[in-house]
Amino acid sequence: MDDLNRTLLISASGLRAQSVRMRVIAENLANAETVGLKPGDDPYRRKVVSFANELDRATGADMVEVKKVGEDQSAFGNRYDPGHPAADANGYVRTPNVNMLVEVNDMRQAQRTYEANLNVIDSARSMMMRTIDLLRSS
Repeated sequence: MDDLNRTLLISASGLRAQSVRMRVIAENLANAETVGLKPGDDPYRRKVVSFANELDRATGADMVEVKKVGEDQSAFGNRYDPGHPAADANGYVRTPNVNMLVEVNDMRQAQRTYEANLNVIDSARSMMMRTIDLLRSS
């Protein structure tokens, strides 16, 4: 039973980590067009999630944890829009470094990982229930 409990705890840590990742991706998607208010202002900067393994001393299992939510330091884009209040002297507005295709791909990967952890939890719970049923019938 200890191994099943450890399995549940490991999968739960994966669920929490992927949940944070999906929230950050949703924030990136929501701000994909957020630019500055005046010339020289930075637009929204894409956020990225870093994970780390953390040893849970109570169970002896490695758990996945969100190490940090940082900012992607890649370059901003430019869009020619001379009428925009944030346009520079040449008529260009700096745009966020959010690539919709990357975000959608990351979201799909996070969703699949989340679902895989749910499946592990369902399987472990099912095994526990079968074990309990076997013990009752003995």
